[in-house]
Amino acid sequence: MNKFIGLTIIAASFILISFKPFFNIDDVAVAMRSGNISQLSGYLDSRVDISLPDKSDTYSKSQAEMIIRDFFITNPVQNFQVKHKGENGGSQFCIGILKTSSGDFRTTLFMKIKGDRQMLQELRFQPVE
Repeated sequence: MNKFIGLTIIAASFILISFKPFFNIDDVAVAMRSGNISQLSGYLDSRVDISLPDKSDTYSKSQAEMIIRDFFITNPVQNFQVKHKGENGGSQFCIGILKTSSGDFRTTLFMKIKGDRQMLQELRFQPVE
């Protein structure tokens, strides 16, 4: 009986490990904290809404990478502090302060389930005054 329970636990563990985990908002916050666009790009959806202080639009993934890279070059990231995060109907959001050498930005991240993963669909950067 003990062998059966042990085998069942091992089999269940392998099944759980084989499923690809959802990306979550905490993973994106870690990428934001480092200011690493290569790491962040893995979470971007095929279309991303980006709002910056001087422009706002919907971009393809490759365009979004370039826009965010330029933003991070102009405003080198020092830290990202999560102030609030939540979930609504399977979607996740996060509001935080992106600290840069050029000043602080109130940053909103919105992720939505697409297929079997959460994908980053919206980023907003608003200067903190």
